[in-house]
Amino acid sequence: MLSNETIFFLCFAAFVLFIMALDLGAFSKRQSHVVHFKEAAFWSAIWVALSVIFYFFLKNYGYLVHGITDMARLEEIRSRYAEHVAIVPGNFAASLERFQNNMSVEYITGYLVEYSLSADNIFVFILIFNTFGVRERYYKKILVWGILGAIVLRFVFIFLGSALIQRFEWIMYIFGAFLVYTGVQLFFQKEEDEQIDTNSHPVVRFARKYLNVFPRNVEDNFFVRDKVNHKLFVTPLFIIVIVISFTDLVFAVDSIPAIFSITKDPYIVFFSNVFAIMGLRSMFFFLSSIMDQFRFLKVGLAVLLTFIGAKMLAEHWLHDIGFKPVYSLYIIIAILGLSVLASWLIPEKKDNQTGTPV
Repeated sequence: MLSNETIFFLCFAAFVLFIMALDLGAFSKRQSHVVHFKEAAFWSAIWVALSVIFYFFLKNYGYLVHGITDMARLEEIRSRYAEHVAIVPGNFAASLERFQNNMSVEYITGYLVEYSLSADNIFVFILIFNTFGVRERYYKKILVWGILGAIVLRFVFIFLGSALIQRFEWIMYIFGAFLVYTGVQLFFQKEEDEQIDTNSHPVVRFARKYLNVFPRNVEDNFFVRDKVNHKLFVTPLFIIVIVISFTDLVFAVDSIPAIFSITKDPYIVFFSNVFAIMGLRSMFFFLSSIMDQFRFLKVGLAVLLTFIGAKMLAEHWLHDIGFKPVYSLYIIIAILGLSVLASWLIPEKKDNQTGTPV
């Protein structure tokens, strides 16, 4: 018999897949096309709206995620994922309200963290498309299927990570130290360090060795069959889909441990991941043209990672002084807000003759 969590997860997955199908245009013949600003803005607004609606859903109906119907079940889930949430003795309704409020705050905080950290993906996705010479009309289809593959990989990563944390709590300190290191490294990283060699890329080498790769693209197909010997081939577009999924998983090595510093509930981690990366995929098409205006965003992300890593290392001490999850939300918003504000207020100096940044 399926558990309450499994049933809710399957319903959530079905809903997300349906919205993705609408976004991709699976019910129409116009799947591969250049995405213009109006369409990108529309779907970005849809995903942001769905993310906010889900916040209110958790705030009022979060009990459905874990099937919490009585105090015993609430105590069980609380001891597993949210020991810091105080229970009101003898008052199930008030206790559940506190628990659901905490769930919603952890979700929206994790969503903001994942959304902001995934913003760096845009730089890399642009680099991938340019390096591999992908036509703009294929961007949307590649991103949809690439991110769908990334969601599956993140699902495995998240629930495996949760199982390890539940068994070995000291792993959180390793995650914390890793995030501090990554934040410091990101702060000193130079743009020229972000280059892609198509010939030596591990995904390309794997495809050449184990897959039948067709020498060219055939419209927007991922697979083609040879008409002579009926042999099945993958097209270069399919290779790029795998590259996108692989790249996103690399970024998840940073972002998923960061969200585990906010909540230990793997379902909340997964929900925040799905909404963030799907929303960012939609925003790619108009953010890609203005990302150079947010020149301090990378600095903000470096500070954000360092803060979250330090928070993980000092978790017990912060708990003793009464540090609440909502405080993390305020600090994260402040870091991101200041990085964007600084980008607007401090324009980049350019050479008067060449127009290039100094």
